[in-house]
Amino acid sequence: MASTTITASDLREKRCQGCEGGSALSSVQAGLLLSALDGWQSSGKEISKTYKFKNYYETMAFVNGLAFVSHRENHHPDLLVTYNKCEVRYSSHEVGGLSENDFICAAKADGLLA
Repeated sequence: MASTTITASDLREKRCQGCEGGSALSSVQAGLLLSALDGWQSSGKEISKTYKFKNYYETMAFVNGLAFVSHRENHHPDLLVTYNKCEVRYSSHEVGGLSENDFICAAKADGLLA
């Protein structure tokens, strides 16, 4: 991966690729991709963000939209859903850490609310 500046828009335009046989991103690579995202946190082998909504209906609408994106990209987050919040966590278990797929899907999750 080149050390050029990447934006959330750039990430949203990409498609997830298979991780089989790949390796996790370095902390520098992950940091560059994380800087393109708004409000996402890194905790070692995963990135996460908590989205807040007005009510359960809006929360579930977001979750359903995210389910569609996850199915299309074949990359699925861990979710914690409550009445008006949804915590989204991405990690690429196949590589034992973070892959570009995690950041692509995080950008697409944010795009659902744009």
